[in-house]
Amino acid sequence: MNAQTKVDQLKIFTCQTREEMGEYAAMVAADEIKEMLQQKKELNVVFAAAPSQNEFLAFLQKAKGIDWGRINAFHMDEYVGLKIGESGSFTNFLNNAIFNILPFKNIYRINGAASDADEECKRYTDLLKTHPIDIVFMGVGENGHIAFNDPSVADFNDKAFVKTVKLDDICRMQQVHDKCFDSIDHVPQYAYTLTIPALLSAKRILCIVPGKTKAPAIARMLMGAIEEECPASILRNHSNAKLFLDVDSAKIWEKGGF
Repeated sequence: MNAQTKVDQLKIFTCQTREEMGEYAAMVAADEIKEMLQQKKELNVVFAAAPSQNEFLAFLQKAKGIDWGRINAFHMDEYVGLKIGESGSFTNFLNNAIFNILPFKNIYRINGAASDADEECKRYTDLLKTHPIDIVFMGVGENGHIAFNDPSVADFNDKAFVKTVKLDDICRMQQVHDKCFDSIDHVPQYAYTLTIPALLSAKRILCIVPGKTKAPAIARMLMGAIEEECPASILRNHSNAKLFLDVDSAKIWEKGGF
């Protein structure tokens, strides 16, 4: 780890490489999981599905001393219209990255192909209300989004817990940059997402953000106003949130701005 600092309530850890960032974030995550399992019979954990999480999830799988059989797994977003496990879906990503690898107690997946989107939002909301979130592992989008709360739809006071949204073009192009889709024409236009209040309801948040394409968003997140124009900025108000960066994602912020 290279540096540790704080902006408002948000603790920030900067590592020299993406690999080091993933390993360090996984070590911190494992420690927090084990600590919380000493206090509760089971935990409810929300995972992000994105290539930015690859190193973190790979190292988390190797963590020792975690009773995964006492952990319920959720994910924070999914494309409307894609079946559970379908290529390009977030369930497929997480199945391959962690869900099908570790022996979770339960895995609760959003069904992107549900026939009634409102009913699917209600179903997943009921699951989250029945299983209050203990930990969220998330990233930050190129437009500053968290989950699929793009600036155009972000609401810090959202009354919903899960909703469907139309994705903006910056968000959709990120999926192309991440090589999840060949072109923007193949990226779905609508998605399910946990809302910002749902994410912030977590007792602890670990946000893992590597890469130079995220540097402008990180600078806005940490240096700008706390506002819905940069949804990730709200993490500065959470009482127990940690942000993990590599030198590429931290570059603009550490230089003092654009």
